[in-house]
Amino acid sequence: MQPLRYKFLKKGFSVLAVTLFFSCDDGSSILKQINQFNENPVGIAYDIRMTYTDSAKVKAILTAPINLDYTHLSFKYSEFPEGLKIIFYNDNNEENTVVADYGILYNQTRIVDLQGNVVLLSNSGSRLETSQMYWDSEKEWLFTEQPFTFKSENEDMAATRLDTNKEFSKFQTGKLTGTMLVEEQKESLTVDEKL
Repeated sequence: MQPLRYKFLKKGFSVLAVTLFFSCDDGSSILKQINQFNENPVGIAYDIRMTYTDSAKVKAILTAPINLDYTHLSFKYSEFPEGLKIIFYNDNNEENTVVADYGILYNQTRIVDLQGNVVLLSNSGSRLETSQMYWDSEKEWLFTEQPFTFKSENEDMAATRLDTNKEFSKFQTGKLTGTMLVEEQKESLTVDEKL
């Protein structure tokens, strides 16, 4: 017969082993949580101002009330859920402005996706309106596949596609409708007759 102390110790060890066995987790749920895609921003900034420069010259200034930073993801981007404003500067330091209700800056491509009530105002007084516009900050180029309207002193037109520089001086468009002022140039021909 075993001593009473040994029986209690044996039973206590058995209870402890069973308790540990049932309370142990293999850790897979914790690993799943660590490796799970994190949709939350790594940072939130308020009343931001981003300046784009080239050779120490200011090319554009982006301002927004809120910036959500997702640069911790494999395809890094920043989101502007409450809208943004971009002021472009040309070589003469004249301003062209774009505003939108929403925007995303894709860090790797340096392209800004502007969405919702996008309005571009040039220093010459022209106005472009569309529902979505992309800005390539590297090439300083604006483009859209959405319908847009463009009004200036001499033009009032609408189209469904646009590629333009930030000064609106180089336009490429498709399915154009509207009016445009065109100046006719007369060519003069001189005939040299030999008699």
